[in-house]
Order: sequence, then C-alpha cells, then structure tokens
Amino acid sequence: MTSIQKSGIALFITAFLCFIASLGMGKYIISNEIIDKTIDNSYHKTAVKITTSKLIGKEFNSNITFIKELNKSIKEAKDIQEEAFKNGKDAGVEEWKFKLSDYDVKNLALKLTGYSQTGALIANKFCWFLFIFGGGLLGALLYILPKYKTLPGIKNNNIFFSPMHSRGWLGIIAGTFLICFYIILYWYPEYLTSWIHLTDPFSLQLNGNVASQWFLYGTLYTLCILVMGIRMILKYRHSKYQILRSGSVMFFQTCFAFLIPEILVRLNKPYFDFKNMWPLKYDFFFEWNINTLSNSGQLGIFMLAWGIVLFIIGVPVFTYFFGKRWYCSWVCGCGGLAETLGDPYRQLSNKKLSAWKIERWMIHSVLVFAVIMTVLVLYTFFTGKSNILFLNSYDVRKWYGFMIGSVFSGVVGTGFYPFMGGRVWCRFGCPLAAYLGLVQRFKSKFRITVNGGQCISCGNCSTYCEMGIDVRWYAQRGQDIVRSSCVGCGICSAVCPRGVLKLENASFDVKTRATELTTVHIKAEEIGILH
Repeated sequence: MTSIQKSGIALFITAFLCFIASLGMGKYIISNEIIDKTIDNSYHKTAVKITTSKLIGKEFNSNITFIKELNKSIKEAKDIQEEAFKNGKDAGVEEWKFKLSDYDVKNLALKLTGYSQTGALIANKFCWFLFIFGGGLLGALLYILPKYKTLPGIKNNNIFFSPMHSRGWLGIIAGTFLICFYIILYWYPEYLTSWIHLTDPFSLQLNGNVASQWFLYGTLYTLCILVMGIRMILKYRHSKYQILRSGSVMFFQTCFAFLIPEILVRLNKPYFDFKNMWPLKYDFFFEWNINTLSNSGQLGIFMLAWGIVLFIIGVPVFTYFFGKRWYCSWVCGCGGLAETLGDPYRQLSNKKLSAWKIERWMIHSVLVFAVIMTVLVLYTFFTGKSNILFLNSYDVRKWYGFMIGSVFSGVVGTGFYPFMGGRVWCRFGCPLAAYLGLVQRFKSKFRITVNGGQCISCGNCSTYCEMGIDVRWYAQRGQDIVRSSCVGCGICSAVCPRGVLKLENASFDVKTRATELTTVHIKAEEIGILH
C-alpha cells in the first residue's frame, strides 16, 4: 500500500467517523411556531399542541430522549383523535382528514425533530457537508486511483483471506452497518435528521426544498456508484465492455435516477425516474401515482404512457436483441450499486445447486406476488372496491411494500452484500429481473458462448459470477450459457485467462442453444482404441 493510499484511508475514516458522530450533535427545542410551520391540518395541529405542551420550550441535549418524548406525545394525540372521532366529534368530517394515521405519526416525528434541532451543525450545514462528504470522497479516490499502476483484472490475490471480503470481521462490521442503516432509514428516519440536514444545501440548490430522508439516500446511493464505478473502470480497464458498462450505470444513476427527478420537482412536475418500471416500481399503478401523473398535464400523461410502454413493449424487444443485460447491467440502479459497491463481494455468491433451486422459487414467487397485488390495486382503482374474495388490496399492497419493497430490496438486498455477494436482491427477489429472465431464457438472441477446448478449469469464471452460476461447469461441457438469471455483466469473460467465454447475440439456434454441446467429444471406440 502506497503512502497516498494510506493517507486516503486515514482521511476517509476520519470523515466517516465525523459522519457517525454528527448523529449525536445538536440540541432540540420544540415550539408552537415549529408545530404551526410543520402541520397544515387544523385537527392534527390542535391535538399535537395539546399533547406536546409539556415539551414546549424545553431543551434536550440528546436526540434519543427528545424523540422518545416526542413520539409519545404524537401517539397520545393520535389516541385523542381516534377517541374523539369514535364519540362523533366534528361529525361530517372525513375520517382520513380528522384522524392521525400511522404514516402521519412517523412523518410528524421526522419533521418536528428536524425543525427542532439546533446547534453548530445546523448553523454551518454547508461547511459540514464539504468536510464530511468532500473529505470522504477525496479519501476514497486517493485510495482507489493509485490502483491504476497495478495490473488490471482479477489476480486471485488472497481474496478469500481478506477480513473485509470473505465474511471476516471487517465484512461483518460493514454488513451490520448497512443493515442498521436501512432499518433506521425505513422505519426510524427521525434519528437521521443530522445527516438529512447535511444535504440541505445540496437539496436547496437542486430542487428548491430542504432535504428529505430519500434525498439523503439518493445522494449517498449515487456517490457510492460514482466512486466505486471509478474503481471498476480502473480494475477492469483491460476490457472495453466493462469500461462502457461501468460508465453506463454511473450515467443512468446520476442523471436519470437522481438529477432529472429532482429537477422535475423544482419545475413543479411529478418526481419521475424514466428508467424505472413496473414491477420493480411496484407502486406505479397505485391510485396516488396514477392521479398525480394524469393530473399533471401532457408531461404527466406522457410519463404514464412511457412507463406502460416500457414494460409491455420495451422489455420484450430489448431483451430479445440484447438479453436482460440491457437493463440489469447497463441501466438499473439496483444493478449499478451491486456492480460497483458490491464488486468486492461478488465471490461470496453461493454456487450450489440447492441455492439455484431456492433462487428460482423465490424470485418467481415475488413476481407472482407483484402481479396479484397490481391486479388488486387496479381493481380497486376502477371499481372503488377493495376486496376480491379473501384478499384486500390495501392490505396486500401494505405487506408487499413492507416485505419486498423494504425488507427484501433494502435491508437484505444491500445489507447482505458482505455475506451473500452483491446481487442478493437481483438474484432472489427482483420481480423485474424474473420477468426479463423469462424472456431471455426462452426468446432472446443473447448467450455466453463457450470455446470449451481452451478451458483449463481454473474456476475464475465461477468464483466471480455474482449470480451464483457455475460457469466452469458449462465451459467444461462446451455448452453455451443461457440462464434466466444471467445479467450479462461479462465479468466471467473478463477474468478468464484463456478467452474461453464471449458475450454474443445470434438467432439461428434459439431453440437448441440451451442444450446443445459445442465441444466435440470423441469416444474411444470411434478412433479404434480397444479397452
């Protein structure tokens, strides 16, 4: 390790520790003015003011203590509203408008905590943003850029003995941090107000509003892909395909998933990611989304039509010509994070046949779940009825959002990188990957061709396949790889020392390409050898 790299690690760790420490910075003082500023609903405002009266003007030095008391007060306000509504108070007012919902409780806790926070970090957000984010980025780049002097590609340099990359103690710490981060982000965002405030200056410049928990997440997500994308380009710079592919995911995440949606918000247009589609965007057909887009003029109608055309026509057509790689490895943000941030952990993916069986059942079950939920949602949208037999559309969408949209795609999908490899979500849970995979498996020109006669069984291809495919088994048989799970990342080809594997498109043998053996096997009897 060079002195520049050591300096980079030191700077990155310093910025990271300051980032963690910032969570405990500041004091918290709530006032009636803050409540007036935060709550528009008069019924909610009245109830919250009653229950938080004991907190008004009181200074808290700990966000844990403040949030505990605040949550208690807001829940008391919720109970008061429910009791009042039950007793017929303000008859004629709609229930959703009068009562505090569970979403209102969490949203108010986040907003009131954020507005109540004071201190040095709040007074100097921009300076802290530059110090923490700028220092962290500089430190990471100082560590990564000197790698340009080393040989590109995979070198099998004790990767399975690394404490960070082989489920060692550093990997366990990294995985635990990611899991905890996602749990807090999804269900306890009020504890992240310091981090959210750090991104306020950036958010104000980009969309004209103060930052939210999702703006914070989008910023971190995009920065991770950009920095680790640079690492990918340097590491695989011997492969033009990898350079272009890494550049593509960096571009689509930065522009289409992050900048364009935020700029649309600044222009008072709907927040919309043009590359995201159903069923990955599972709430696309939810009533609030359809109404938001349809009520936003011609642009909103175009967004709605674009999303429908993309998954009905775009997926089959593009997948037929290019395989699922056009999306999973070149466009998708989930795949982009897995390919960049998850690259150091790709060798941890399970290659066992049992894992493949579990994978097929799980990912297609999620796809079926998404289809059933969407049918129920559309039924409710067009009829106003929420029940079909024993299924309630609101309950089904709630459980899908919790189990698949949060726990699986976030907590497990990213938090388990250091334990199960970078494509956990793509391999076991993504319904769009399942849809793309079905098209690729049965009707696509894409395959990875094999020159089996050149294979030396080194195992690099299987080791570094993040989708858990035993590529060597196919190479030894001389059998083209046409697996529905293959995302066409091309790493197996990039790490092969003999050039055995190539990513190609051909349509002349679509029906037999998955079973035909291209290696010629000659029996002893055929050449006159006697046993």
